Amino acid sequence: MLQLPGSNSTSLYSDPDLTRWINIARGQVAGEGACIRTHGTIPTVAGQDNYTFASISTGVPAATGIQGVIRIDSLHCAAGSGQLWMSPRPWAWFSLYNRNNPVPQQGQPTEWAQYGQGAAPGAGLVNGGTFYVSLVPDDVYQLSANSVCYPIPLVDDTTVEALPYFWTDAVPFFAAYFGLLSAQTNARMAEAAQMYKGHYNEFMTRARNQSNPDVNNWIYSQAGDPAQAVKLGIGGKGGAQ
Repeated sequence: MLQLPGSNSTSLYSDPDLTRWINIARGQVAGEGACIRTHGTIPTVAGQDNYTFASISTGVPAATGIQGVIRIDSLHCAAGSGQLWMSPRPWAWFSLYNRNNPVPQQGQPTEWAQYGQGAAPGAGLVNGGTFYVSLVPDDVYQLSANSVCYPIPLVDDTTVEALPYFWTDAVPFFAAYFGLLSAQTNARMAEAAQMYKGHYNEFMTRARNQSNPDVNNWIYSQAGDPAQAVKLGIGGKGGAQ
């Protein structure tokens, strides 16, 4: 995609640059596609109501291919031989009704709210995602976090790839987009726009459509609502034709 056209095609970019763009693309695909999923685990600490995404265990990165958590979709708390679903709350609601108390109630957590956004940027593990729980734990409880994750960088052919198939087909187009942008010429930047808007978006849509089941397809991530046009009054019965 990034060669100099001609009978003797010449690579215009170094392998380190290509590798860096590929790994950036893989992270973007993981975030947009929400396609790397795992039930991460995190133990609570008695008397502590806030936790970081970086503290969620997703297994050994070299074995799972998972670097860390981007977001949490749901939390369960281990209870007996099973688990209890914890109610998610908007932060403003949680701050007013759960934290607005000089003597917080302690016990088994039943509710949670996200506060910090996204994954921690690196080894420093700062400014990443965080969440709070209520009740304030009075003991060690094991939480199970239904998590959307991002992958470890690809280093060589032995690196485990956490991105599921179909989404991996979108990666080269996003990486080529970065490469073409780096040329900073009008022609190359126009080609970059086409690489992103056309090919990358096409393969991301195809990956989602191919991965969602036929039954109740619309209830899964990024699937369109089949009744949305009617709700907006732009099609279907009672809407503008």
